[in-house]
Amino acid sequence: MDEQLIRLTREWLTKAAHDLQNARIVSAVPDGPLDTAIYHCQQAAEKSLKAWLVSQSLPLERTHDLTRLVTLAAGRDVSFFDWEEAAGILTPYASAFRYPGLTADPLPTRAEFDEALKLAEGIHALVLGLLPKEATP
Repeated sequence: MDEQLIRLTREWLTKAAHDLQNARIVSAVPDGPLDTAIYHCQQAAEKSLKAWLVSQSLPLERTHDLTRLVTLAAGRDVSFFDWEEAAGILTPYASAFRYPGLTADPLPTRAEFDEALKLAEGIHALVLGLLPKEATP
């Protein structure tokens, strides 16, 4: 992996880690807005997957569709296929709670958030585990 790819991969992973940190902080505050916290879970997974694609010199698509990104990532490592269901769960959180009228319930439940955080952390951990140390923050 050349230095430019290492740097760019690290930047994507740093942004993903910050999204996870944001989700944890917001969700820990009494009455913290879980709608924004769950959005950060989706974003962390998306940025982690994009970090993997960058590290593999694959083109990035402008998409929030995590199932699509998992499929692209699995082209280089089949272990990503284990995360297809997680991707399907997380993808709607890119917009579902960000805009009025997109869901019957305007806020996610604590259980929905907890699941989203766990799934996002899992995808992030997978990517970190597959990359060489020099490409991780």
